[in-house]
Amino acid sequence: MQLRAPHMAPVLACAFLAVAPPRSIVAAEVTPEQRQAIEGIVHDYLMHHPDVLIEALRAAEDKANRDADAKAALALKDRHGEVFDDPATPVGGNPQGDVTIVEFFDYRCPYCKQVQPALQTLVDQDHKLRFVYKEMPVLGAPSVTAAHAALAARLQGKYEAFHAAMMATKGQITDDVVYQVAGSIGLDVDRLKLDMATPEIDRAVKANLALANALDIRGTPGFIIGEHIVPGAIDLDALKNLVADARRG
Repeated sequence: MQLRAPHMAPVLACAFLAVAPPRSIVAAEVTPEQRQAIEGIVHDYLMHHPDVLIEALRAAEDKANRDADAKAALALKDRHGEVFDDPATPVGGNPQGDVTIVEFFDYRCPYCKQVQPALQTLVDQDHKLRFVYKEMPVLGAPSVTAAHAALAARLQGKYEAFHAAMMATKGQITDDVVYQVAGSIGLDVDRLKLDMATPEIDRAVKANLALANALDIRGTPGFIIGEHIVPGAIDLDALKNLVADARRG
């Protein structure tokens, strides 16, 4: 942790003058007794001035966030094709749309289900919007089953129907519920199970998880709108503003 110089410099200077010989000191020459004295003075100062520590923690957190944002922005640029144009990823809305929304989601995530009506309204209203579905099963084994089932449903031409039905499903999601939903929308469940086990679908799910990690998307939902990475559920107005901003370029 870095202590801010305007506050700590006088204290540390006094500490060194009190315990050090009058010649230049390097770290290797500080004795255990001197180190203990310095640490005691710093400890006492922080106990009496906790605002310094709070300020330092906030500054460290801000720096960490800026560094993470910069790293994620670079990853978005470097992996642009994987984010927006991966052939293994389902696409909805207008495939030739001028703005793309990418959503990383989990069918067991309540916040994903909370934002789903706003997303559907936006896609229904904005016919120039392209939507990319990134399965990101992070909430246990049933989430993995649901993600595999969704991608397998694509092979029967029913990805979006399955997605909508899963997002509308209330209560606990289990493997049995996943297959019940699949059957309810007309999927051949036996074929679905065979397709779910293919290496291609497993690779697609793992690629999404790795991509989310590279983009510092740590939970669901997570969005990419234009060139903005947006964590968490957002309302319809915020979505519209981000789309408008992306259109302005």
